[in-house]
Amino acid sequence: MTVTPPGQRERLSPNQLAKQEQIVEAARRVLARDGLAGCTARAIADASPLTKSAIHYYFSDTDVLVDRAMAAHVTAFLDGLRRVAARHDDPRERLWAVLEDCLATFTAEPNSAFLWFEYWIAVVRADHPEAIEAMLRSVTELFTELLADIGVDDPRARARALTSYLLGAVVQQRVRRRPFATLREEIESLCLP
Repeated sequence: MTVTPPGQRERLSPNQLAKQEQIVEAARRVLARDGLAGCTARAIADASPLTKSAIHYYFSDTDVLVDRAMAAHVTAFLDGLRRVAARHDDPRERLWAVLEDCLATFTAEPNSAFLWFEYWIAVVRADHPEAIEAMLRSVTELFTELLADIGVDDPRARARALTSYLLGAVVQQRVRRRPFATLREEIESLCLP
């Protein structure tokens, strides 16, 4: 995920940083509603209290703004999963609650799955895969923690396999919905002793 270059954030006043964050939040809303193609400076300005020229002032490169907005989506998603995890003391219950909530999010908000994959395709085509790598690393870290708490062998490798499985499951759920109990059986065979 691309962030403001080192040194540039330090040159912005607190007011300018707040405006930049308003723009990122507006871009998040536009991305969630209209997807990547609909995330234009005009649409972002319409979704924020700022003008199109202000959008360009704070983000001369729309790709940087989209990267920041997508990073914010991922952060919010993972924060939600961590809140779910915090409600459970038993490590196995914690894992299952997080996984069920993860998949339920994509079922309840089908555009979020399209947005993730649309974004991934766009950054790969632009030869900018480090943004995706950061996303995957964040998701995998959460699953690594959850699997380590259960005591599985090589939790990082199993977390990578789980992340890959979930990406495929999200797509398959859009085509052929299966109950979580069925997915749970597959996950158990994939990454639990």
